[in-house]
Amino acid sequence: MRHIASRDNPDFRLWLRLAQGRGPRGESRVLLEGEHLCRAWVAHHGPAPLAILDERAADTAAGRWLMGAGGRRCVLLQSTLSEALTQVAHGPPGLFLLVQPPCPPPPARIAESCLWLDRVQDPGNLGALLRTAAAAGLHAAYLSTGCASAWSPKVLRGGQGAHFALRIHERVDLRAALARLELPLAATALDGTQDLYALDLRGPCAWVFGNEGEGVDPVLVDAAALRVRIAQTDAVESLNVAAAAAVCLFEQRRQQLVAGKQPPGGPY
Repeated sequence: MRHIASRDNPDFRLWLRLAQGRGPRGESRVLLEGEHLCRAWVAHHGPAPLAILDERAADTAAGRWLMGAGGRRCVLLQSTLSEALTQVAHGPPGLFLLVQPPCPPPPARIAESCLWLDRVQDPGNLGALLRTAAAAGLHAAYLSTGCASAWSPKVLRGGQGAHFALRIHERVDLRAALARLELPLAATALDGTQDLYALDLRGPCAWVFGNEGEGVDPVLVDAAALRVRIAQTDAVESLNVAAAAAVCLFEQRRQQLVAGKQPPGGPY
């Protein structure tokens, strides 16, 4: 097992850039931090190519698990280096996996309920949207060009494992994807809308949520079979996009559960 104690080590310097979301051009690997994300990765994809852990964690239960089941190779980091890598202000000694994110091929047809995200730029919003979609029982997400990177450190922290319950397609031309969509598109909009709670949402659909400032692309709104508004007071102008998605997706899940069209499920 290697032990790294120098900040000048080239591997450590690469990991530091990945942890800070500044990976070099052409580098597609990402660094997962924390026992929760590491266990989620292993549960869905098996051992990672490389496990990295703070030397202080070697004798902990989580550290022993990481060394035994987390990675095919393992590196111990001096504690000061591990602290430089971590993006969590307070927590146990660092546990990391270096992984290659899955890149699922685009389907020839889109025929299952899914999440479409149009230029969602805030990493916290994006992570929350993916987490909500997974919790609501969706299995696929389509992210347009202009969205934050799904596998950036902040999005991973916001998703809290949702990445591994979803097939995430990035840099999707959503306008072009309309030709492959075989179920209704539902969009939150301002004009020509119906009250969310008056709609029959028991059937499958693709939900599209848009940019924090501009909303959903008008072309996608025009293509939507369901244009939805969420009844709210006038105390604020609008809901945050992640909050709006949670309201919509869980209203649909409620209706499906009542109708017996969706299994109750549990935590993803």
